[in-house]
Amino acid sequence: MPKQASPKKASARIDRLLDWWGTKMLSEVSPTTCRDYAKARSKRGGSRRDLEDLRAAINHHAKRNLHTGYVEVDLPQKGAPRGAWLTRDEVAKLLWACWRHGRTVRLPRGKEKGKVVESEWHDLRHIARFILMGIYTGSRSGAIFSASVYAGANRSFIDLESGLFYRLAEGAAETNKRQPPVRLPKRLLAHLRRWKDKGVIAQYVVEWDGLPVKSIKVGWKRAVQLAGIQKTISPHTLRHTAATWLMQQGVDKWETAGFLGMSEQMVDRVYGHHHPDFMTVAADRITRKRARQ
Repeated sequence: MPKQASPKKASARIDRLLDWWGTKMLSEVSPTTCRDYAKARSKRGGSRRDLEDLRAAINHHAKRNLHTGYVEVDLPQKGAPRGAWLTRDEVAKLLWACWRHGRTVRLPRGKEKGKVVESEWHDLRHIARFILMGIYTGSRSGAIFSASVYAGANRSFIDLESGLFYRLAEGAAETNKRQPPVRLPKRLLAHLRRWKDKGVIAQYVVEWDGLPVKSIKVGWKRAVQLAGIQKTISPHTLRHTAATWLMQQGVDKWETAGFLGMSEQMVDRVYGHHHPDFMTVAADRITRKRARQ
């Protein structure tokens, strides 16, 4: 558990598994009972993730010779890749909505006492900074939340001198979700240097009262509403968008994979169809007559 990236989420999965499997024996784990669990859990993606933990626990048990024989954990089929992404106009609307939104206050005194006016307190600008980091680096939310212009324990470090973003937080263990260093685009680097010089950020890129923000669920929902975006999107959509834009610009798949911290196979499977070279040879050749021998 302590080695999990999100111990609380892992704990919740184990609680669900124990509620359903806790009184059963290993001999009762079969494709049929796994399908029964998935049906009871109702959510295909959630049940698959739970059963992956069950499989890992059984394999852990077997490696220590605590049982013999093969126990099959049947996993629900993977869902289709999430392909939602944002256009540049939609990103601009999101940023503008976050930047200009001000908190309203009711005047406490004076001739206009009781009147509701917009204050100079902008409570969504930290989300604008999150969006810029997400869209220009394609990083996962965790790396952005811990991103700091000062190196330190449990922080992802933004080196403003070299222009590199060390996404893996200091002291954190490397996981399957790779977080290699990434070179910051010049436009984003200029923003970061200005924010630091003007005191917009004290330590973290996405902070509130000088402390790192852990979640933007509420603010994100508000920003999407203000921007008038009708798509169902989440903060992770920014990562999908970055990958899509890179493909649309014709960036090499190997370089895209390194920039985003994902496998080349994943880039090709999920985003490859956005590349301008996608099936161009086949589309061109299909209309040609066969050359005479």
